[in-house]
Amino acid sequence: MCLAVPGRIVETEERNGNRTARVQFGGIVREAYLDFVPEAAVGDYVIVHVGFALNVVDQDEAQQIFETLREMERLEEAAEAGP
Repeated sequence: MCLAVPGRIVETEERNGNRTARVQFGGIVREAYLDFVPEAAVGDYVIVHVGFALNVVDQDEAQQIFETLREMERLEEAAEAGP
């Protein structure tokens, strides 16, 4: 299963004709291309899938997604623990 997850843009730059960003996912920072979201700026939350930011979301929506992912993790842990 592949997931697109939200992250916060901490830095942007132009590189080799492409706009890129350093995006923070919790304590991890990864690079992503911003070609699909030219309006994205430092401080914005973006949904990233396989290194490409797909759309900009507001902070509330990003927090809802984080909570859903945490709940999915809790459900998986409960299923592994058994009855």
